[in-house]
Amino acid sequence: MSAQQQRPRLAFHAPMKPPDHPTPSGDRQIARLTMRALTEAGFEVTLSSRLRSLDMTGDAAVQNSLQREADAEVERILATPGPRPQLWFTYHCYWKAPDLVGPAVARGLGIPYVISEPSLSPRRHEGPWARFAEAAAAAIRQADCLLWTTQRDRPALEAAGLTRRMIELPAFIDTGAAPLPRAAGTPLRLLAVAMMREGDKLESYCRLGAALAALDAITPAWRLDVIGDGPARGEVAALLAPFAERVTLLGIRDDPVEIRAAMEGADLLVWPGVAEGVGLVWLEAQAAGLPPIAEDGPAARAVIAPEMQPLPPPGDAAAFAKAIHRASARRAARSEAVRRHAEARHSLDAAATRLRAALMPLIAPSTPDPKGG
Repeated sequence: MSAQQQRPRLAFHAPMKPPDHPTPSGDRQIARLTMRALTEAGFEVTLSSRLRSLDMTGDAAVQNSLQREADAEVERILATPGPRPQLWFTYHCYWKAPDLVGPAVARGLGIPYVISEPSLSPRRHEGPWARFAEAAAAAIRQADCLLWTTQRDRPALEAAGLTRRMIELPAFIDTGAAPLPRAAGTPLRLLAVAMMREGDKLESYCRLGAALAALDAITPAWRLDVIGDGPARGEVAALLAPFAERVTLLGIRDDPVEIRAAMEGADLLVWPGVAEGVGLVWLEAQAAGLPPIAEDGPAARAVIAPEMQPLPPPGDAAAFAKAIHRASARRAARSEAVRRHAEARHSLDAAATRLRAALMPLIAPSTPDPKGG
């Protein structure tokens, strides 16, 4: 038996969006990273289901149809010949996209069931998503291990009496190679990377514009590049119009190498991050040695290096501008600090170590495989 065959077999499922879905998103990116980290942790990972159980509108007919598809998917998986998985791993289970497959398969095969980024929402047990909210809650209650990432999910899980099954899995990315040292100079090179759409993203751009106006009162020696596009591009352009000679809207950059190069060429990432769930852009910046300036909030506090904290209060443009000015004074030291932080706590290696420690004890290698594996 080869070393690859000896690796514990793990079934992977991402109900909100499978990792090979054609549309890019943060959720797809995290699903892909999670599969990579699990592989690095020593598991043989198989994408066992591509069923997307996402209901965005609270439509009973949609939910009924998705449940029928899930029931058929469970039957298919249980009837598939060959070695069975030794553990089922679901990434992201919540009231709009519950795991309708994993719990039944895990029960049918008698294997451990694990969820990363589980989210409970008691108030959703009434209203159009009540059925899916209960399905998500039932899956979470069944799980042998709950890998929580965001502080906003933690209180509800603890209130449900699930503390003993909870293990922290900090958000993580592929940090890549260490960046080259930055050359200090003027003007201060600022960078923002975000989609341009209504809601929290547009509000973040609004607050960034206010912070830049306050920064002008401290120093006008700065330039800003913005990577991103979307339906609110016109509104964003209007918000940044007072600084048109110093702001460049670069549009979409789909190539991660190009985004990384922009981050390695800047001095500070400036993104308020209104209601950010995880804050992947702050992690990507720190991996590139780019210190991020963000508003205070659970996601920012969880991923941004201690050397960049305390963070300015939400909506305080003057405090945000002062944070930019302070961070610009010791760019090299802060660049090294945020890179160290990303590698130590938020890298693929760090995630693989935590996953290995959390999941390997759940698997009993001596358990007979009724399917012949």
